[in-house]
Amino acid sequence: MTQAASQQLIDSFGRTIDYLRVSVTDRCNFRCIYCMPEEGAPVAPSDEILTADEIIRLIRIASELGMSKIRLTGGEPLVRKDIKLLVCGVAALPLVHELSMTTNGFLLEPLVESFSRAGLTRVNISLDTLQPDRFTRIARRGSLSQVLAAIDSSVEWGLSPVKINCVVMRGYNEDEVIDFARLTLDKPVDVRFIELMPINWSTGDDAPVPAMASIVPVNRSSESRLITLYANNHLSTFRNSFQGIQPGSQHGQLDAVQLRSAFVSSAEIHSAVESQFGDLVPAETVTNGPARNYRIPGAVGTIGFISQITNDMCARCNRLRLTADGQLRPCLMADGEVDLRLLLRSDANDNEIAEMFRITVLHKPEQHRLEDGMAPIGRNMSQLGG
Repeated sequence: MTQAASQQLIDSFGRTIDYLRVSVTDRCNFRCIYCMPEEGAPVAPSDEILTADEIIRLIRIASELGMSKIRLTGGEPLVRKDIKLLVCGVAALPLVHELSMTTNGFLLEPLVESFSRAGLTRVNISLDTLQPDRFTRIARRGSLSQVLAAIDSSVEWGLSPVKINCVVMRGYNEDEVIDFARLTLDKPVDVRFIELMPINWSTGDDAPVPAMASIVPVNRSSESRLITLYANNHLSTFRNSFQGIQPGSQHGQLDAVQLRSAFVSSAEIHSAVESQFGDLVPAETVTNGPARNYRIPGAVGTIGFISQITNDMCARCNRLRLTADGQLRPCLMADGEVDLRLLLRSDANDNEIAEMFRITVLHKPEQHRLEDGMAPIGRNMSQLGG
């Protein structure tokens, strides 16, 4: 255990950072139209991907700094061949109190029992449609029936709360909002409607600010545009750029203009649900994630709204992100990262690595700057571990 054991990480804006999202791979077996081109996104060479032992060591160090909540993500984490080993290794760490996973669910059902027995606490399953033909149109891979089976199995084995993440897109699935909400009536699931993030993760738009302004007003004061993006940007260990995707290299992925056209606000989704089921009532959940949670009166499950565009939750953000190739990032929506892989493979000791966690926390921005056209330009969502 490092000398920093049991300490808390507090950022420059007074937020306690106790949650680490860990991407275990940048590969995915789906090709969702808002995330990835048909041929797939660029991936890191296999020797640049962290090994299971490296990931477990970094999570151990993070947990000794007070980061007790761990989420395994991707890409698609279940395409990693040693994912069972990773789940067992992380679950065995004494200071990890909550271990969850985000997955598209396609490969999950046969693994649910072993994950539950190993110590996985809960799962988030990404699902954007309940219609088989649309599933093929949006995900372009996989099987809706297998994902639905994984949801039922996860509920059965107590990976609770089972969260269903639905990205709502105009012209693709916005008319299914009621069907998703209806799932909560008799299933103990949390359906979470997520606003599409219309930013430049694909080519096709070099003027983001006017387009952002045309979507919806953001709840920000004019002074918020004057904040310093990073609290301590003089630290030389923190880098703000990396290799981007080459223009014109993506095919079949919605470009930035199309993403903006497909945007549906949480307010519109909320209104649609209430038009069918009446007023929603606030709901308490066992986690403190970014969703605003409600319940249809009498329903078993809950409905959440993640409105990172129209009403973000930055003031409550409690997380850092570790990419599959070992880069520690303070914010999903802002460039900048610290290379932990280099430290690991240069025989750095635990205290030296712990110091890089502290530095990254000091660089955590107060809020994202999407409305100002500032967004990640070097990685897409599968590479960031969103």
